[in-house]
Amino acid sequence: MRRFAVALFALLSVHALAQTHVPDVIYLKQAGCAYTMDVFTPKTPNHKAIVWMVSGGWFSHHEDINPGFAKLLTDKGYTVFEVVHGSQPKYTIPEIVPMVRRAIRFVRSLAGTYDFSPNAIGVTGASAGGHLSLEIAGLGDDGDPNAKDPVDKLSSRVNAVVAFMPPTDFENWGTDGVTPIQVPNMKIYMPAFGVTDLTPKEVVQKVAHDVSPIILVKPGFPPTLIVHGAKDALVPLQQAKKIDAAFAAANVTHKLVVVPTGGHDLGTMMGGMTAAFDWFDTNLTVTKN
Repeated sequence: MRRFAVALFALLSVHALAQTHVPDVIYLKQAGCAYTMDVFTPKTPNHKAIVWMVSGGWFSHHEDINPGFAKLLTDKGYTVFEVVHGSQPKYTIPEIVPMVRRAIRFVRSLAGTYDFSPNAIGVTGASAGGHLSLEIAGLGDDGDPNAKDPVDKLSSRVNAVVAFMPPTDFENWGTDGVTPIQVPNMKIYMPAFGVTDLTPKEVVQKVAHDVSPIILVKPGFPPTLIVHGAKDALVPLQQAKKIDAAFAAANVTHKLVVVPTGGHDLGTMMGGMTAAFDWFDTNLTVTKN
């Protein structure tokens, strides 16, 4: 997952042309640390925003901020926010998710500053970033009207989702009843779950359940596109098919694009990019506040 993020940066950054780039915008101060996002603005805005979760294996690093990826979207008029979050092993997924939900609230607070509709915000990411995008979508709320911080009074809801090769069901990883801790190539990511080989099975099962986006699927879930590679050797294609079936059962607007030659790699992402653009163009609608 981490190698994927590095490769994406290397490939796309060479295509980055001139665009307005505001680095290191602080969206959260916590425990003496500041967490930031970079903002990329288009020459001619379409009044819509896309939030990209900078995450691979639930690692997030400023070096993976990708102007080239942003340029693909700013060329179409989108304002782009690339969000860096606290990384494993220091932070677990249950600690990371509130951070990225805060990032959505903060992005919404910037609607007037960057000329986009607060009701036209999409979220996307690849691998762990796709997982976090689905978590954000499923946990969206209207904000706390009694919060001291004005940002916390704002909604964390998003209006459309594109998730590339995302984990979706950690209770049933490739096969029903199997958790990732039982799979050798997933061992490196277990600090993100806060579990080890010595963790009691019942605890592992609870954690796997609690951080699975599939449990959040219900009517009203934002329109969601899943892009997955047929040859993905890290995140099973079964994960995409399971959540796609859950979306269908809940009458959620949804689509699954399977890239026939794609693995857990850039080929899958590039193979789904046109569908991603179409998804956001169709499902993000600019409305008045």
